[in-house]
Amino acid sequence: MSILPQHSHYLTRSPTHNPWHRKRIICSATTTTTTAKPKSSPNQLSFEPQFVAPPNLVASTSTPPVLNDPSLQSTWSHRNWVATGCATVLVSLGKAIVGAGHSHIWLEPMLAGYIGYVFADLGSGVYHWGIDNYGDGLTPFFGNQIEAFQGHHKWPWIITRRQFANNLHALARAVAFFVLPVDLVCNDPIVNAFVGVCSGCIMFSQQFHAWAHGTKSKLPPIVVAMQDAGLLVSRSQHGAHHRQPYNNNYCIVSGFWNEFLDENKVFEALEMALYFKVGVRPRSWSEPTTDWTGETETGSQVAVK
Repeated sequence: MSILPQHSHYLTRSPTHNPWHRKRIICSATTTTTTAKPKSSPNQLSFEPQFVAPPNLVASTSTPPVLNDPSLQSTWSHRNWVATGCATVLVSLGKAIVGAGHSHIWLEPMLAGYIGYVFADLGSGVYHWGIDNYGDGLTPFFGNQIEAFQGHHKWPWIITRRQFANNLHALARAVAFFVLPVDLVCNDPIVNAFVGVCSGCIMFSQQFHAWAHGTKSKLPPIVVAMQDAGLLVSRSQHGAHHRQPYNNNYCIVSGFWNEFLDENKVFEALEMALYFKVGVRPRSWSEPTTDWTGETETGSQVAVK
């Protein structure tokens, strides 16, 4: 006779960038009968707790971090990755300008840059939709991002408290690995213009996202002007994403694609296709839980500088 293992989880604090980790305790109970030791009674239960190392993920917590929490602050590693990402983007843009000057063509690289800007907005929406609706903290490669975006829905104001490099370093690292090879092998000004603008917009999309959660009076006037002109995703447009049913306005660069994608139910069609193909339901099909219900910031959650 055997009893199934019982699992329990608890949260521990860690000084790393993702401060909350989940440990799992597995208690296995087995029924043993022994004749070697007379004092042992038959059918005695023996419990053998085993500690399993937690995965590197951000677990949902009951309380958000305060203003001076280490998880919101930039480290030198974050700053280095942002600097590297910016350098690769600037090299690509520089090569586009120099190449256009040498070949005396300007219209094509400018058009390619505009297409890159539009494509970046679409890409941000597709990615945002995917991590909002599928996977969890254990998903390979994307687990931390998925947990972070789920936490963002509960405490959307936290993104405005993150320091600049802290907010951008993950995307900057991805951009650096992708753009650097292009910089090394490509001298076509059209390709360089597309890659430079597209990758730059993707890297800074989290900053555009943070500005969309900002208060108008606290934002730089140029940012407010660009939001009002539709060049950056507006506060009102992105605010609709944080209201029920939480299944629209996914794009966070300019928001250019949001109306088209939502009115034509593009993501709903993708969700149906995935459901009938692999049988996976998106989170948007379920009733919103407390994890998706935004909580406003309280005075006790803001630390004094």
